[in-house]
This record gives sequence, C-alpha cells and structure tokens, in this order.
Amino acid sequence: MTTSSRRPLRGHIDAFLDELRTRGLSPHTVEAYARDLAQLEAFLRDLKRDEAPLARDLTPRAVRRFVSSLAAARYARRTVQRKLAAVKSLARYLLSRKALERNPTTGVRAPRPERRLPSFLRKKEIELLFRGRGSSERELRDQAILELFYSTGMRLSELSGLRVESLDPRARLVRVIGKGDKERVVPVGRAALEAVRRYLAARGDEAGGRGRPLFTSSRGTALSNRSLQRIVSKRLAEVSEARQLSPHVLRHTFATHMLDAGADLRAVQELLGHSSLSSTQIYTHVTAERLREIYDKAHPRA
Repeated sequence: MTTSSRRPLRGHIDAFLDELRTRGLSPHTVEAYARDLAQLEAFLRDLKRDEAPLARDLTPRAVRRFVSSLAAARYARRTVQRKLAAVKSLARYLLSRKALERNPTTGVRAPRPERRLPSFLRKKEIELLFRGRGSSERELRDQAILELFYSTGMRLSELSGLRVESLDPRARLVRVIGKGDKERVVPVGRAALEAVRRYLAARGDEAGGRGRPLFTSSRGTALSNRSLQRIVSKRLAEVSEARQLSPHVLRHTFATHMLDAGADLRAVQELLGHSSLSSTQIYTHVTAERLREIYDKAHPRA
C-alpha cells in the first residue's frame, strides 16, 4: 500500500474537486459531485463506526454496499446512476494518484433507469389550447409559438434559435439546427404558418425581417429558453392537469398524434431529429396504452 492510500479520503475528495474546477466544469456540476461524494464519505464513516475513512477503505464491497443503500433508501434510479458515476470518477482519480491499486468500481452497476411514458395532450386539450386568444402582438406571438411547437415537434432550444428566414412559407418548411449543430428540414402546417404570419405582421416584419430572431421579447431581443418555457407552461396549465407542462409536452404530443394517425415510425424519427430509432419507439408504447384504453371502454367483454 502507498502512503497516499492511508490518507483520509476527505483530503483526496477535496483535491479531486479542485481538479474538476481547474478543468473548467461549471460550479453547479462541481457542487453536485461534492454532495454525492460527501454522502459516500458519510456512508464509509458509518461503516467504520465514526472513524474518518481512508482512501483504501473504498473497496469493491464498500462501493456495492453504498449503491445498495441508495436503492434501499428508494432513491430514483437516475439519481443512483449519477451518484455511482461520481464515485467512479473519484476512483479513477485515486488510481491516477496511486492512492488505489485497483479500481473498486469495476463491475459495479446502478439499476437501469425506469423509462417513463411521456406526457402528452389529448386532442380536446389541443383544441382548447388553440382557441383564439386576442390580437395584441404579445398574444399573437405566444399563439404562434404554441402552433409551431405542435406543428413541428421541435425542441425548445431549436425553436429559440429560429430566425425569420428559417421559415419558408411557400414550401411550408422550416430549417432547424438540432443537437450537435445538425441541420434538418421539417414540414410546417398551414395553421402554424398563418399564426406566424399574423405575429410578424403585428411586429412589422411581414415583408422582411431577415436576420432577426423569429420570436422576440418586448425589447426586440430573442426570447430566452426560460421565457419560452414560462410562456408555454402557463398556457398548458390552462388546458391540462398534467404535472409536467414544459414545451417538451408539445413535442411528445406531436409524435403521439402523428403515430396515432398512422405515420411511419422512421418518418417520425426524422422529424424529431432522433439519431436512434429506440428514442422514438417510446411513443409506440404511448399509442399502445391508448389503444388499450379504447379497447377496455368499447369492447363488451374486455
């Protein structure tokens, strides 16, 4: 055993967090690591009956017991995965500093995260959402935002990055910059195009406006992601009792309604900008659930 393996684990954790800061990780990320590793240290201290744990106390058995304790405490699976990832990062650091001779996290796995079915709006809720809401520039803007989210299924970050020229009304298409700066072209419905046209006319950009953000604040600057989220969440709360009412609900609704109407799964994958078909397949579970509901209500011997 090296001398560093007999040093208190707390000192190693502090040095590891300092290294994360020098790498340029955000304060929020470093704080998350600090909380998770403080919990690990407290767990090891309990195992040693209040003695300060050393680097060598981070054994495979201790790591497995730590993960089991998190599961027993009913932490969400994603949370357990995140905490284990922090422990694995610390273990790699200890190996690089010769404080450990072998990696104690090898072969230790967190439970797989549960795959929750996405929330989406029913068609009656969509009808309520798109009823006329006034004619001021702000009201027309908010309506156009909702229409475009539902019409295209784009992500929040994609919509916030749109410029006036991103839309091609004649071809009924919009150019979207997705994850990894990948560009894709998505069809846009007539209702969404008309909502955008009314908004731009009220803003004074009907005949031009190239280079300007498509959706702007009262100061003329591009709407932030947070502002978009607030606008959409407020309107969704008026028509739905679902707990999660982010713009992503409209993306889920778009995909669900497309598949309900018989759209091809791979076509929906392309429209959403999913790199993997497995990401899109979750919506087939949603539509299967709805079919089961319809069956149970309609069939006399269900």
